[in-house]
Amino acid sequence: MNKYRTHNCNELNKKHVNKNVLLSGWVHKKRDHGNLLFIDLRDNFGFTQCIVDKGNKNFSKLEKIPLETVIKIEGNVLERTPETVNKEIPTGQIEIKINAIQILGKTKELPLPVFSDQEYAEEIRLKYRFLDLRRKKIHSNIILRSKVISFIRKEMEKLGFNEFQTPILTSSSPEGARDFLVPSRLNPGKFYALPQAPQQFKQLIMVSGFDRYFQIAPCFRDEDARADRSPGEFYQLDIEMSFVEQDDIFEVIEKLMVSLFKNFSKKKMMFEKFPRIPFKESMNKYGTDKPDLRNPLLIHDISEIFSREDITFEIFKRLSKSGSLIKAIVTKKTINKPRSFFDNIDKWAKEQGWNGLAYLSIEKDGNQLAGKGPIGKFFSSDSLKKIMKITNAEIGDSIFMSCSKENDIYEIMSKSRNKIGEDLNIIDKAAFAFCWITDFPIFELDKETSKINFSHNPFSMPQGDPNNLDLSKPLDLKAYQYDIVCNGVELSSGAIRNHIPELMYKLFSIAGYDKNVVNEKFSGMINALSYGAPPHGGIAPGIDRIVMLLADEKNIREVTMFPMNQNAQDLMMNAPSDINEKQLKELNLKILNKID
Repeated sequence: MNKYRTHNCNELNKKHVNKNVLLSGWVHKKRDHGNLLFIDLRDNFGFTQCIVDKGNKNFSKLEKIPLETVIKIEGNVLERTPETVNKEIPTGQIEIKINAIQILGKTKELPLPVFSDQEYAEEIRLKYRFLDLRRKKIHSNIILRSKVISFIRKEMEKLGFNEFQTPILTSSSPEGARDFLVPSRLNPGKFYALPQAPQQFKQLIMVSGFDRYFQIAPCFRDEDARADRSPGEFYQLDIEMSFVEQDDIFEVIEKLMVSLFKNFSKKKMMFEKFPRIPFKESMNKYGTDKPDLRNPLLIHDISEIFSREDITFEIFKRLSKSGSLIKAIVTKKTINKPRSFFDNIDKWAKEQGWNGLAYLSIEKDGNQLAGKGPIGKFFSSDSLKKIMKITNAEIGDSIFMSCSKENDIYEIMSKSRNKIGEDLNIIDKAAFAFCWITDFPIFELDKETSKINFSHNPFSMPQGDPNNLDLSKPLDLKAYQYDIVCNGVELSSGAIRNHIPELMYKLFSIAGYDKNVVNEKFSGMINALSYGAPPHGGIAPGIDRIVMLLADEKNIREVTMFPMNQNAQDLMMNAPSDINEKQLKELNLKILNKID
């Protein structure tokens, strides 16, 4: 028998009444009722209520013991009286009468309470992460993460995939985010890079003749932190398949995601066959390539009507003539909403640094249409009919408008769509809405330098006949590239890969990389593709973001065991840290003054 416990703290019930048991765990809570002391004992699995009366020799010892002390108790299982049953926990029908205790681990004064899930400063939580992780909510999130990863592995094996591990020390890439560099002791002056993703390696696995690969892959990017992105490192479900087209990737991922989200959440799946939305359409309808389809609001372009003489809203007319776009969002049956509803949205827009959101509601005035609201008087009945036709608006609806340059209007309208949807409470919080964003452009124009750059993955296959591709208008080229999005969160980008070296040289040359540079930077890839490469493609959904959605958390820190802070520092382990002169010398490095 295990000397520390006969049962876990969530196992005991009425079947165990009168049995003598051993339990070990942390003192979670104490309640002193004078002659009777209640102790909630906690372990990884749950809670058990223990009691000791004043006549027990252990009473005074337990009375003084600090919370979070690790103890072992020996005692008898008693059935609780009906009025004291706790239906919230599996052990709520019993309690343990303590006969003996042993202190296994003492504790210092706690910098934050474990029995509460109240918010604490990030610095305290990360410095004492081992305590933070004892708290119920985040402890459950980390257990959920483990179960999700285990489930994914089993499902991928069912789908015919093999798990392989790729190198952590590799070469730097000229594309993407900043690399983390590792100096080489055996090759003075040269550096490895930690992989931003196993991109090239997983393609090489396909070239090596392995048909279906996956990996729960660690990835390293020297990026700034965001709520949905950890600084430094993250994990993704890396997938690659041979002899496939885009539809084959979609089929596998849809099966996996539907199965995964149904298994770990009671929320409904809005779509089991995920909608496919071309990139351009997504930007026009939702203002973003990460649309939240739980929100029914759409964005409409009404720029064309502002050339009409019967519209006298001069500021929009003037901006329209100078090349600005005018976009609108229709809200259904909101004409009778209080003025404060509209003004609060306008005020919010100004707080974002914009000029606010113009708005009107459509009403019937005899046989004519009229605009109700601050800008309603600037629109004739005929112009309102035209707007209604473009936007599918009806009498009683309201229309929010904004006017700005193309670079800015999408962000304005995307955020406004989210804000209005939240204020109207029309976003279905009890659903998961997945979609695919497809048909991304291969290239984009740098607005400052006018240089053509790859917009996403430079290894993506262009759409069209690869043997007869018109490269004269590179900005018109689209790729077999796709993102998977859920509830406005991008889980991953993926693509069918360009496996033809000659075509790869041509595409890289458009982005300013000549053949020699490509051969130098991607020597392993180009060389491998020259020896018979199959058509292949893949994707890599983020594990952290998947668990965030399932746990209904807003910050990735809440589903990561040991995250860094916003400055990419591990406050618990004091990383990054200085290294001594001996280590520097071994690596042929010298620390110079900080460069301004």
